[in-house]
Amino acid sequence: MEINEEKRNKFMEYAGKRVNNVLHDMQILEPMARSSVYDFTKEDVEEMFGAMQSTLNDVRAEFNKKFEEKARNEKKVFSFGNTKVVAEKVEDEVIDLDKKNREAKLNGDNLRSERKRLSDEIGKLMKADQKEEAGKIRQEVQSVNSAIEENEELEEKYTEEIRNRMMKIPNIIDDSVPIGKDDSENVELEKFGKKKEFNFEIPYHTDIMENLDGIDLDSARKISGNGFYFLTGDIARLHSAVLAYARDFMINKGFTYCIPPFMINSASVDGVMSFAERDNMMYKIEGEDLYLIGTSEHSMIARFMDTIIKEEKLPITLTSYSPCFRKEVGAHGIEERGVYRVHQFEKQEMIVISKPECSMDWYNKMWKLSVDLFRSWNVPVRQLDCCSGDLADLKVKSVDIEAWSPRQQKYFEVGSCSNLGDAQARRLGIRVNGENGKYYPHTLNNTVCTPPRMLIVFLENNLNEDGSISIP
Repeated sequence: MEINEEKRNKFMEYAGKRVNNVLHDMQILEPMARSSVYDFTKEDVEEMFGAMQSTLNDVRAEFNKKFEEKARNEKKVFSFGNTKVVAEKVEDEVIDLDKKNREAKLNGDNLRSERKRLSDEIGKLMKADQKEEAGKIRQEVQSVNSAIEENEELEEKYTEEIRNRMMKIPNIIDDSVPIGKDDSENVELEKFGKKKEFNFEIPYHTDIMENLDGIDLDSARKISGNGFYFLTGDIARLHSAVLAYARDFMINKGFTYCIPPFMINSASVDGVMSFAERDNMMYKIEGEDLYLIGTSEHSMIARFMDTIIKEEKLPITLTSYSPCFRKEVGAHGIEERGVYRVHQFEKQEMIVISKPECSMDWYNKMWKLSVDLFRSWNVPVRQLDCCSGDLADLKVKSVDIEAWSPRQQKYFEVGSCSNLGDAQARRLGIRVNGENGKYYPHTLNNTVCTPPRMLIVFLENNLNEDGSISIP
């Protein structure tokens, strides 16, 4: 559900200007009322003004009523697991809070109008040397000022509560997303590459690395705990070489290379992910409004926060390198022996900001780039369509790219490509200035490659019987 706050604010701004115009007209009407030409008394003019303001308040009330009805009629049905659930609880809370907030705004406008009226009256009394009467009205102004302060605090409270609740409303998934309860019901779409047959047993990936003096988990565990590692020698060189290869692969596809900040503030975090993702993934820097990024997508998309992009600049296609830091709360657990799921790793990412009508074309181009990259390393992969129960709140559609592990005789995830529609753009205030006005673009992201998972399938699929590795 979308509550069009921008249109409502524009209307209220217009209404406020009309109030000010009427107040201005009062200053013109009053001397006219005193002239013999029109034969109006001051009371006549005030009565006319009151009627005009009453009419304007009626218009506002009618607008608010229509707005609330429209909001309630625009509830959307979201897909979770294999059932259809109407997100009524949060939506009703938002609508009720918005009603209270609009009432508070109207009350604030009326209070400010009253304050101006009283201030004008004080000015007239002072000119007439009626200081005692002016003093009494000053007390009324003080009372109105206190009421305005209380009302502003109420507006701020309602605005923040509305924002917090609206941030919890999930995106609307694409019609093509399969319905399922969790990742066990994701759907295989296509396989790429022939699986290599080995006539010897494939060791565990850390055994391969240790045989090449390429990894030290014990020392990393001693100084950092589980989920960290030292890479050394040729394995460390291979790690860096693969990232450099992935970087150049993307540059050759027309993407612009970037190295982003590795820490971002809370406004950026809330703009790129749901609250649940933030709590499960992000490391907070103590005493600072900063988080360590979980992926460079976070910095790269947040880079355009509160920006209006010229339409001719679209699509924006970027590829970025960064270290990534993840708590992995609620995940499948950090491995003590392996490096499949860890707290720290490095990653080459791709992001696209596009016109809404072009985003699904880019989605299909992006996941195919991941397939092409892994196939260039002789690694078989498959495309897995993520079901509704496996989609994060902001995603419209997502596909996992899984690579073949000859040791485990199964595929496992090495990357994920997602179309988030305009969710991130709305949360971050990213807009495009197009021919027909401003609109929110779509944002997409995809993993190019992520060591050390990439190292696991690279080593296993290119391992020789003597323990050496063939470099494609």
